[in-house]
Amino acid sequence: MRALLIQHDHVSPAGPVTDRLAARGYDVEELAVVPAERYLTPDVRLEYPDPLDWDLIVPMGAPWSVNDPGVASWVVPELAMLAKAHAAGVPLLGVCFGGQALAAALGGRVERAPRPEMGWVDVDTDDPSLVGPGPWFQFHHDRWILPPGAVEIARSEVCSQAFVLGRAMGLQFHPEITVAEFGLWLAHGGDAEMRAAGADPTAIMADLRRTEAASSARTTALLDAYLARVAAA
Repeated sequence: MRALLIQHDHVSPAGPVTDRLAARGYDVEELAVVPAERYLTPDVRLEYPDPLDWDLIVPMGAPWSVNDPGVASWVVPELAMLAKAHAAGVPLLGVCFGGQALAAALGGRVERAPRPEMGWVDVDTDDPSLVGPGPWFQFHHDRWILPPGAVEIARSEVCSQAFVLGRAMGLQFHPEITVAEFGLWLAHGGDAEMRAAGADPTAIMADLRRTEAASSARTTALLDAYLARVAAA
């Protein structure tokens, strides 16, 4: 089985997501969108592969907005690729930016949330065997409006947190979070961004160090449930 993992920037490794997919028998290939040297000028152009060549496609997070005209050069073709994949029945799992991109590709849209979510958040879930209550790690300013026909699985006070449509599932949170990844975010502008939003990155990092193993276990359960109940539908 072949999985295409779309990594939009160099500071957002998929970590436990890649590890679990590999453990479940997937040959995971990572597609880098914005290279490190273009992080501050991310208007790159990219030719996406044919989505029908893959058994699973996983678009991951990104520091940009789906609506940002500065990244339209690669967001627009990515949305078209995701729409083609969905129409052909290729399983899709979108994470944070990737979940928003998935919602937009399937007929929804993305808008600014009333406030950012940063750090650990418990979610209200209708199906805890698929998406548990968490806590899940959040770092976003935007939110999606559900595509037609999508079933919302979980939500927070701020936004929808998970949806399913056919063999596609979108997640607003970051199941892949690790101490190392969060450290990269903080070093690339996240520290100032969180403080400006009233969050304490030092305290959040301390919580992440203390709970990283439990977070990884929740991620494993989530991916196993997605593969069994959504991707295999």
